[in-house]
Amino acid sequence: MAKALAGYCAVRFYGAALTALLALPVTAEPRFSKQIIDHEYTGGWEHFVGGGVAAFDCNGDTLPELFIAGGDSPSMLLRNNSTPPGLKFVPQTPPEISLKSVTGAYPLDVNSDGYPDLVVLRVGENMIFEGGPDCTFKRLALASADKWTTAFSATWEAGNALPTLAFGNYVDRSNPEGPFGTCDTNTLYRPEGSGWVRSDLAPGHCALSILFSDWGRQGRADLRASNDRHYYVRGGSEQMWAMEAEPRLYTDADGWRDQSIWGMGIASRDITGDGLPEIYLTSMGDQKLQYPTGEGPGYEDARFETGHTAHRPYTGGDGRPSTGWHAAFADFNNDGRDDVFVAKGNVEQMPSNAADDPNNLLMQTEDGSFSEAGEAAGLASMVRGRGAVVADLNNDGLLDIAVNNRRAPFEIYQNVGTNTGGWISVSISQAGPNVDAVGAFIEVETRAGIQTREVTVGGGHASGALGPHHFGLGTARTPRLRVIWPDGTVAAWRAVRPDTRVSIRRAEKSIARPAGRLARRPARQAVRDFRLHR
Repeated sequence: MAKALAGYCAVRFYGAALTALLALPVTAEPRFSKQIIDHEYTGGWEHFVGGGVAAFDCNGDTLPELFIAGGDSPSMLLRNNSTPPGLKFVPQTPPEISLKSVTGAYPLDVNSDGYPDLVVLRVGENMIFEGGPDCTFKRLALASADKWTTAFSATWEAGNALPTLAFGNYVDRSNPEGPFGTCDTNTLYRPEGSGWVRSDLAPGHCALSILFSDWGRQGRADLRASNDRHYYVRGGSEQMWAMEAEPRLYTDADGWRDQSIWGMGIASRDITGDGLPEIYLTSMGDQKLQYPTGEGPGYEDARFETGHTAHRPYTGGDGRPSTGWHAAFADFNNDGRDDVFVAKGNVEQMPSNAADDPNNLLMQTEDGSFSEAGEAAGLASMVRGRGAVVADLNNDGLLDIAVNNRRAPFEIYQNVGTNTGGWISVSISQAGPNVDAVGAFIEVETRAGIQTREVTVGGGHASGALGPHHFGLGTARTPRLRVIWPDGTVAAWRAVRPDTRVSIRRAEKSIARPAGRLARRPARQAVRDFRLHR
């Protein structure tokens, strides 16, 4: 034990010294001002889950609109008429996308025409709507099955003009033996010609979140699914599909570690500086922060002392376990360290779990642990939170939050924090297909190290955002950035100014190409070891 503690202290000293040397002394805590929109996610048991929201700019003014799932209520589009420093949203829903039975939505430029499209998840037939000028929409053909869809992700596989689409489905409503033990299969659409070929990903274990991610920087996005053991009951687990010519599940032989949780949401972000994304999973009970083991697709849980579990309400007096839904990594005070937002709320009236269950705002500290700030920040809503998005809704350099709630009004939280750090907002694009460069990695370098951001579509809980990528800078004054494009082409580093919005259009000329998986960064590895997960 003494030897182990000595080793820990040695790593701790080195990590602390490096952190002090490169520290970004921003101590401001975010504060939020809440607005209420008259819209609720309603319905019976088929809408206990879902309740997503999508953020995307559909009229070209650089301000993201919000599309809100309604369940038994019609979905709604909120037009963004904000003028900084304020926020102003106006309901203005085109009839084509005013739909019932909607569980969630994800924006995605499917046809690479420069206008964001909208993938709408439903209890019933899923739909894709082609976006046009000034928030106009028309339906695209998709041979969708009648499913209870609760999750979505998309990626561009090499050589394809269209994206590969994955839909995560929940309980098979047509099975008379249900609902327990009757999880439906998930659905995969791979491009062929001018359309898609549909196939099943079986077995399905009641997915509530799925995400395509190049988890090991191997040049291919695989599909991770977070599944709800409340309905698969036994024999199920979390899953990751290797997206080979015939998709297959990773197993112990590959390094994958089976686990069974009440999986509800996935968030992915490199928070250790080694270039590989960590994973945050929401659940009924404790939330999980997972670090890649370096052994294939294996992940290990962060230690409890990291402060990420958010397993019980931190205010309100209800001591029963929490229920986490949407999760998102984001730097809310622009100190250069990603924080975590979690939307919380009881499934309905589940007596084993907290009824008064506030949202979490987990602020990352200098040593990589997390501290709860939800109540002080003004995010401690006691309604049943579901899906959410994090985005800079008024282009003021601060990240805002919008939350869709079950049987309670929609909430928009404007970040009104002061004395925050610097930031940059990065938009990247390339010639089609895949104009938004899904699968690219954006790197921002300061004296504190490199922040790495993978461009993905999916994850969260039935909710997604399409738009600029936000990086907090702390006090750094001379950041630089580069893009590693989806095919592995590496752009040159370029200097950028803090507190600016940067647009990068891919040049046709290839600059460099890495050989296989990118190497870890050993200097930052010491900080990772310090960060309490071992």
